[in-house]
Amino acid sequence: MQSNSPRTTPAPGAWSALFVTTLLFFLVVVDVSAVNVAFPSIAEDLNASETDLSWIISGYNITVGSLLLIAGRLADSHGRKKLFIPGVAVFMVGSALTAVAPTLPLIISARLVQAVGGAIIAPTALAVILPDWPANRRSMVIGLAGATGALGAVAGPAIGSVLIDAFSWRAIFWINVPICMVVLAISPRLLRESRNPAATGRIDLLGVPLGTTAIALVMLAIVQSESRGLNDAPVIGLLLVGIILFPLFLWRSARHPEPLLELHLFRFRSYRSTSMGVAFYSLAFTAGFLANSLFLQYLWDLPISRVGPALGVAPLFSAAISPLSGRLADRVGHRWLLAGGSLLLALSYALFPLVLTEEVRLWDRFVPITLIGGVGVGATIAIWAAAGLSDIPTAHLGTANATVRSIQQVGYAMGISLSVTILGAAGGSFVFGAYRAVWMYVGTMYLAAALVTLLTFPTGSSSDRALEQQPAT
Repeated sequence: MQSNSPRTTPAPGAWSALFVTTLLFFLVVVDVSAVNVAFPSIAEDLNASETDLSWIISGYNITVGSLLLIAGRLADSHGRKKLFIPGVAVFMVGSALTAVAPTLPLIISARLVQAVGGAIIAPTALAVILPDWPANRRSMVIGLAGATGALGAVAGPAIGSVLIDAFSWRAIFWINVPICMVVLAISPRLLRESRNPAATGRIDLLGVPLGTTAIALVMLAIVQSESRGLNDAPVIGLLLVGIILFPLFLWRSARHPEPLLELHLFRFRSYRSTSMGVAFYSLAFTAGFLANSLFLQYLWDLPISRVGPALGVAPLFSAAISPLSGRLADRVGHRWLLAGGSLLLALSYALFPLVLTEEVRLWDRFVPITLIGGVGVGATIAIWAAAGLSDIPTAHLGTANATVRSIQQVGYAMGISLSVTILGAAGGSFVFGAYRAVWMYVGTMYLAAALVTLLTFPTGSSSDRALEQQPAT
């Protein structure tokens, strides 16, 4: 039950707590992006195939996606701080184990441990601090976290390259350990405990395995489709079983007093709209970035020393814009920012096939187009989470955030698989027409996200909507 006198100013220590969580955001994103740079070094060191190495990323993504909902539910029920701090510890242990693992199977196993920590951190890092901020400033807080994440995406490959050159690929995992130690040392003093006061701590012993297994099977099928193809019998079987489990999971969630998925949250129009919009957006986001990276390296045959800086300019713009977008969303609402940013992204991917050819035109054509998309990402990437949580009662922040992030995680994985499939079906990585097909797909998904938001998201800011509803409460 919400308080009748909502907070109007940040709680004492709110800025310090925000620093702790944004530091973790930066760490996790740097780690994920730096792993890609380490692939050739790991392959050479362990004499492993590209398919085997892919499980270092795929195993991590599947584990995170599968556990987000249960982590959010436990955080709301038992305490966000109580879960966040152990999550950081698990992430640290997983990082250390990955750094010392002597074989590929042990590296993949250690990454799964790291993923458990990542799945706990993702829904709790924001949920543990948002109750300390008034509702009309939460988009700014989430925007700052989003800016930190965008900066981590840019810094990750650069930091990874420096560490690998100076030491070895193992250094990108060792670097997590001292940072986690700092967070573990200061978090108990800086973070305040919060939870859902109505929660009893009961766990749905049927709904949890149903939901977790359904998400895991769907994500496993998506990942396996990259190497096996969408018409592979085991892939189809995994996908069908996962899809069949979802209606059972929803049925169970509608009947349990404390379900894994809180369906009543979808009664909030902003949350319902965000869930639909972010699904389309996520199907495009990683797919577009992957297509651009492959285009520069395979079709234009550019070395990584030129590809990295070219791909890094747009995220720097996004990191600069994201906090400003958060503050603007707190004042005018999320609808136009999300729709406008998604339209800019759709425009950028529509321009790629119109302006680019097989001739290398990196800094005078490719990079300027990516800047249009960079503005769009800065206006949207952190605002999706803020929009989804804008009208959600404080007691349900952990579960609500976990649900949105689960949709994102599945969308990211599916987007990559679809882009790989489209590239192969249209001629492969060395054919310009194949990239045209992927760019059209990505642009269409961004356009769909913009239209869904325009048509379904409520107008005004969350403060305006709260005032409108006040007489009825």
